[in-house]
Amino acid sequence: MKWRKWTNILHRDIGYVIVALTWIYAVSGIALNHISQWNPNYRTVKEISRISPIQGATREEIVSEALAKLNLTEKPKNAFRPDPETLQLFFEKKTYSIDLPTGNVLAETTRPRPVLYEMNQLHLNSPKKLWTWLADLYALALIVVATTGMFVLKGKGGITRRGAWLTLIGLLIPVLFWVYFSLKEVK
Repeated sequence: MKWRKWTNILHRDIGYVIVALTWIYAVSGIALNHISQWNPNYRTVKEISRISPIQGATREEIVSEALAKLNLTEKPKNAFRPDPETLQLFFEKKTYSIDLPTGNVLAETTRPRPVLYEMNQLHLNSPKKLWTWLADLYALALIVVATTGMFVLKGKGGITRRGAWLTLIGLLIPVLFWVYFSLKEVK
């Protein structure tokens, strides 16, 4: 049949075009699903050092003394005293936590995770504009690939037999989760 030939061609060719985007969305999707367990966009590097104790009386004096002892010329975005013995200095990608009486310093630097950061930005549609349209086209392509994929095989492995049962199982999984979470919200 001619329609089956075109279904196979569409499935194959669109599949090839979207394979890289599928990898990007799949890898970043796994990473973003576990955001509560780790930061998929940034890694934090911690360094411990020591300066002489800080004796300033006012907040401005303490901040000024800390900057001088850390050899920092840039002004912090913010300075915070979570308790009387601690000063935190916030910079663009670095935070200093200083124990004022001892001079112990914890410096935490955040760095983007190479490649994964960029993948996550695409997955979350951070670029907006043209990327929104490309992401929508990708979603449509997935619909076409999924739909045409149901008709690639014929006979026992096709949609009229084994394929129908597997498609039904694939449909039941999200439906059962939807029902479960809907009932959970009612309670």
